Amino acid sequence: MERTAPESLRNSHRVVRVQAPLVDSVSCYCKVDTGLKTVAGARKFVPGAKLCGQPEIVPMGPRKRIARKERNKNQGPLLPGLPDDLAIACLIRVPRADHHNLRLVCKRWNQLLSHNYFYSLRKNLGIAEEWVYVIRRNRDGKISWHAFDPIYQIWKPLPPLPPDYSEALGFGCAVLSGCYLYLFGGKDPSKGSMRRVVFFNSRTNKWHRAPDMLRKRHLFASCVVNNCLYVAGGECEGNQRILHSAEVYDPNKNKWTFIAEMGTAMVPYVGVVYEGKWFLKGIDSHNQVVSEVYIPCTNSWSANHGGLITGLRNPCLSLNGRLFATDCRDGCKLRVFEWATDSWSKFVDSKHHLGNSQAYEAASFVSLDGKLGIIRNNMSIGIVDVANPGNNIETTSARVWEANVGKGQLKNFVASLWSSIAGRGGLKGHILHCQVLQA
Repeated sequence: MERTAPESLRNSHRVVRVQAPLVDSVSCYCKVDTGLKTVAGARKFVPGAKLCGQPEIVPMGPRKRIARKERNKNQGPLLPGLPDDLAIACLIRVPRADHHNLRLVCKRWNQLLSHNYFYSLRKNLGIAEEWVYVIRRNRDGKISWHAFDPIYQIWKPLPPLPPDYSEALGFGCAVLSGCYLYLFGGKDPSKGSMRRVVFFNSRTNKWHRAPDMLRKRHLFASCVVNNCLYVAGGECEGNQRILHSAEVYDPNKNKWTFIAEMGTAMVPYVGVVYEGKWFLKGIDSHNQVVSEVYIPCTNSWSANHGGLITGLRNPCLSLNGRLFATDCRDGCKLRVFEWATDSWSKFVDSKHHLGNSQAYEAASFVSLDGKLGIIRNNMSIGIVDVANPGNNIETTSARVWEANVGKGQLKNFVASLWSSIAGRGGLKGHILHCQVLQA
């Protein structure tokens, strides 16, 4: 939030207490990852080595500086009787669902869990947990979101979405650095198309602002390549309603930049990144189906009419070097793209189809622990081990759970979703976006 101090205060040596601004950055990088080994030395940085937090400010003048060694000497241990290194080794193994409670124990624990040092260790040791985040539009047009913990099989409370996205249409959603969920663009029902960008930090459960996009747009396509966020096409009010333009956000530079324009203006309705290329299919200004492919390394677009584009449909996902798409409305049949033959072939069939209603419609594919997760509008989740196509999809809808529990093929991944979220009175909304965040 921008603040400007009066001239008299800027020229004075007096220091007043102010509220630290939000971090206007995609991510924070902890220097401890490059070799720092102690909690005292762990400090959170944003690109450009700027401190994320503001220094302590007191109302009656500058605080007396205390040497770091003296400050650490006066602090108690993280865990009585243990060196801090061993205490951290214990704390990083506490399940993610209990991290909120850890923050409440003492100031030092709260500081530890407020910095990337803690989560970098969890990630490096392979114990970071993946939660499913679902953004959905309710019957009244309002947007809500939910996070699912697959270990404890419960939905977690989340802070409200920013007001600009409480009723927005056609906005984008993507994840950078594994733990930052971005919402960008879209159309406000009263204000029109937006350039706004916000992001959610799954490690701190807080929202922040990021630099606005260069162009207002909604109903566009987006993807992530090499941890950079790309957007292309879409609509905007004005004479040039359907857009050719495309742009990219680099979190290291904290900046948006225009890239090469598409050859054909379009409103994309399906897109996927595969083999380092971004494939898009959509509708042009004459309501004709068009398709293009973008190559990031050469910053170039070209038309594409091959078998991949022909058979591409939502939802789809590139996972473990293979491209998967649904072959039925409920996602219980999957197809895989064969590069050698430029064609799609049957991959797996669960043999237990849920129907063609909107409630059972497959809304999104996600990667969960190396497996393909199928998220449906009724908030049920199916899992298929794409590394072993002989396995059936592990259906976890509450309605069929008891019928499958005796087969020993699955865990109860969404034990009470139907009753707690979707309800028993029919569909109460539909899913707009689904992402997986680590912490």
